[in-house]
Amino acid sequence: MVASNRFLQRLACCCGRLYSQPSHLYHFRNFSLWSMKKDPDLESALSRNRRWIVNNQIKNIILRCPNQAAPLNHLQKKFKSLDLQGKALNWLKKYPCCFEVYLENDEYHCRLTKQMMHLVEEEESVKDMQEPIFVQKLAKLLMMSTNQRLNVTKLNELKHNFGFPDDYIIRILPKHPEMFRLVNNGWRKSSMEVELLAWKPDLAVSAIEASARKQGMEPSFSCSLPSTWIKSRQRFEEFNAIPYVSPYLNPRGLEEGTKEMEKRIVGTVHELLSLTLWKKLSIVKLSHFKKEFALPEKLNVLLLKHPGVFYVSNKYQIYTVLLREAYDGSELVDKDPLVIVKNKFGELMQEGLHEYNQKRRLVNLEKKKKGMNLMKSERRKQGSAENSDHDNDGDNLGGLFDPEERKRFYKVLFDEKDP
Repeated sequence: MVASNRFLQRLACCCGRLYSQPSHLYHFRNFSLWSMKKDPDLESALSRNRRWIVNNQIKNIILRCPNQAAPLNHLQKKFKSLDLQGKALNWLKKYPCCFEVYLENDEYHCRLTKQMMHLVEEEESVKDMQEPIFVQKLAKLLMMSTNQRLNVTKLNELKHNFGFPDDYIIRILPKHPEMFRLVNNGWRKSSMEVELLAWKPDLAVSAIEASARKQGMEPSFSCSLPSTWIKSRQRFEEFNAIPYVSPYLNPRGLEEGTKEMEKRIVGTVHELLSLTLWKKLSIVKLSHFKKEFALPEKLNVLLLKHPGVFYVSNKYQIYTVLLREAYDGSELVDKDPLVIVKNKFGELMQEGLHEYNQKRRLVNLEKKKKGMNLMKSERRKQGSAENSDHDNDGDNLGGLFDPEERKRFYKVLFDEKDP
């Protein structure tokens, strides 16, 4: 009876803790319950980009430092923001083709290698050539927003996804005053917005519509699911039968919860992904634009409803949405010139990692050899010690037959007097 009372008390205590937990933890747990059947090829594409993203951020940190050389202590402090653990020196040594670590004034510093600097210069030249494309992308993003405005702080979170340079505001806006302007009604840095001044009808064409025009067809989504996904393909065909709604259409004329509105939201996410370099976005960052792009509160639920168009992954505990049709296996179908340059960086990184692993392997083999030699020498020492012990025992026994020892023995024996 006492045991049952204790059990009930513990149960009540647990329930109290469960209901007293902060609401953000509850939402996080709901967030973590998302699921989609894993696609090995697309998961591979995500894992391949992970190390590249981290090293690209390290590269940018180094380039911002004076003389483009960063003290190792400075990089170590930045490691937390890069979701990295351990020593910065150990990480940098893994990529000798990308990063050069050297000692100066009793302090370690890191700079980019010559090979890496060549790629940085190539990337900058590509960005200069692609400036007209950046202008088009920024205009299209503003045209999709409900009031043709986007918050600069929010936009900065996704600037690298779209391929924008770090200084895109300074680089693009002053050159195109007829198209863009900066607005700051709140007089705070966080309230600064980019506003579109001129609507461009020739840019208000989505990737779906452009593809349909080339083929002489009505605009519609394409399904990238295997033929075995029968039910999912049926649901996709039913949804695709609804007329396509352009993401550049003002959503105010559409009722929330209708199929037309859902069609417009799917088209908006599709178009946003089409404008990115790797045709993928963080769902959390995308959710920051719910108001601007008229996205639903439960965006994750909508994305999971359309597995034929989108692929949702939880790789590295980061929820990401990919555009299925943009990939052939684990490779992008159409690669942006910036992606080609960045892939060269990835290849250089892999080359360095391979070199590091080979050196580690040789060092480990040497350690094993030394260990085996030490073990052999120890065994030899133990064997010789055992032999010397046996020899000493034989010498002691042989001492009884020594003539001098015998004389002493008898002298003691016969010189003793009886009591």
